[in-house]
This record gives sequence, C-alpha cells and structure tokens, in this order.
Amino acid sequence: MTAPAQSPQTDAEAAVAEGSTGSAANGSRLASASPATSPPSGAGPGQASSRKQLGGSPAGDGGLATRSVARLGMLVGNQRLLVELTEAGEIIAMPPVIVPVPLTKDWFLGMTNVRGSLYTVVDLRRFAGEGVTDVGKETRLLSVAPSLGFNVTLVVSKMLGLRNTASMTPVGNVTPAHADASWLGDSFADADGHIWRELSLSRLVASPDFLMVGRQPQPIN
Repeated sequence: MTAPAQSPQTDAEAAVAEGSTGSAANGSRLASASPATSPPSGAGPGQASSRKQLGGSPAGDGGLATRSVARLGMLVGNQRLLVELTEAGEIIAMPPVIVPVPLTKDWFLGMTNVRGSLYTVVDLRRFAGEGVTDVGKETRLLSVAPSLGFNVTLVVSKMLGLRNTASMTPVGNVTPAHADASWLGDSFADADGHIWRELSLSRLVASPDFLMVGRQPQPIN
C-alpha cells in the first residue's frame, strides 16, 4: 500500500472553525481495512498507519483542563454526539466513490481511495439500528485517532463544531436501539434544550459487533 502523504491539516479547533471542515484535497483522511480484499467473517478493520490526529495535543496545563470538557460535536441522523478530541482523527468531504466489499454487513459501506491509500467507510447510524444516513452537501467522514490503532471512518450527517460540556446540564440517557451500545456515554442538555450524547470511539472500535463486519452468504434455493 502506498504510504499516505503528510496531512497539512492543523488542530481540531482550526478544523472545525470553518463549520464542517476541509475537502479531500486539503488533507483530512478516511480510515480503512488494511487489505483491499474482502474481509472474512469476523474480521475487523485493519491497523491505522501513523498520521496527524485531529485533536492534537493541547499545549500547557490550561490545555489539559480544556480537553476534559471540550468535545467535537456532530450530527448523525437526528442524534447529536460529542467526541473526545483525543479520539478524533480527521474530517473530509464524502468521497465520490465508495467501493462495496462483498459479504459484509449493510452498515459497512465499503472502501475508498484517498491519495493512493484505501480506507473503509462505516454508516454509524445504520450500525446503531437507527436507519440509513442520508448523504447531503454537509455530510462528512470522521476517522478515529491513529492512537486507537484502527483505520475506520464514520459517516457524519453534519459537523457541529466544538462544544463544552461544562456549560451543559447532565440528563438521563435514552435507551439506544442497538442492543449493546457500550460506546455511548452520558447525555447532556445545552442552553437551547438540545440533547447531546457522548460517543466513545475507543469503545466503539473495540466492540465485538463493530469488529464483526463479515456476513454469511445467502443460501441459493
């Protein structure tokens, strides 16, 4: 596999300041399964290659305090989610081509090529049992941080910028549609009454259901 070029993208604050982030041409990347062949049943995404993380490392002691409450906000379907900056990778526009991989789950959309490197694309909303994510002009892909060791990107309906949980009110969690949604955390209400829920990318990529991308072929009658 051709080694990807170094991303020119800056830190998380710069990435989301524009409202939804840059295009594929200016450096955000997808994540992927390592091989270009069909993954066997039970095979999860491959390990990520080294590349710059969206969140970056905050500078100074004040940065550590900010990191504990600052989250990357995003809309997946109708649900507002909050992601730790240290777990977020990079953001790019939806690629023009996503190649389906045979014998994989319906939420595993396939693979795409970004500057000579192959990446996988996952419909998080569909994986969560909430329906198919509609693709529009604000749809983006979010990769997980390289430190998590998985080349995975998630389809995001809209990026909502940086959010501060310190200014929100904790609320009770709504039971998710997915039977085992250990990757969802606490819920918060903002000043406008919108409900946000924490999404742990580290727990998501470690979930057995998420790693089981393969499916059995349909029997021929």
